[in-house]
Amino acid sequence: MTSLIECQDIWKIYRVGDVEVQALRGLSLTIEQGEFVAIMGSSGSGKSTLMNILGCLDQPTKGRYQLNGIEVGQLRPDQLAEIRNQRIGFVFQSFNLIPRTSALENAQLPLFYRGLSLKEQRAQAAEAIRRVGLTGWEHHFPTQLSGGQQQRVAIARALVTSPSLLLADEPTGNLDTQSSQEIMAILEGLNREGITVILVTHEVDVAAYASREIIIKDGQVLSDRATEPRPQSVGV
Repeated sequence: MTSLIECQDIWKIYRVGDVEVQALRGLSLTIEQGEFVAIMGSSGSGKSTLMNILGCLDQPTKGRYQLNGIEVGQLRPDQLAEIRNQRIGFVFQSFNLIPRTSALENAQLPLFYRGLSLKEQRAQAAEAIRRVGLTGWEHHFPTQLSGGQQQRVAIARALVTSPSLLLADEPTGNLDTQSSQEIMAILEGLNREGITVILVTHEVDVAAYASREIIIKDGQVLSDRATEPRPQSVGV
């Protein structure tokens, strides 16, 4: 069976003037469909660069990245955009919601290029909003929502295209403890439904929700281990 993600000897090299910066240095890893993986590392370790490559937002300088058997490095920009839209959901620390757009409309955004009718788009967005526990808040604007609620909208937006892979970059970084627990309970539940979740975090208690922990240091995998199962969260 083909792994969902296969990275072989991935390098990412940036040039800043005459200086060469090696963000990733021969990194290799494999992630199976349905895993919940936490990627940890100090600032500058290369974890965000790795997430950008996994999300097809950037490409390695050298090495091979296969997503569900597809050699990503061989794809054109339009093909990469199609993969991002159809296979991958993104959740960011800063939410990235459009301020003058309702929760429902924010969740609906990725569907604009799907060729669906407006009715179908709204129905799918409403279902995504329901899955994150925001029924009744569909027509509220981001400024009318708490930070935790805004992140739920961002997760709904990531889910609306039914991705097989969810990438979350410090999704609780701007949230209080209670909201962080609620967001992680949602991600945990989505993983139980079969969605592969890859989470970048520097918080040990957040990483504890994952079943596997990968630590990155100086652009390489320092450790990769399965973690002890934790009691499942109840509700959202």
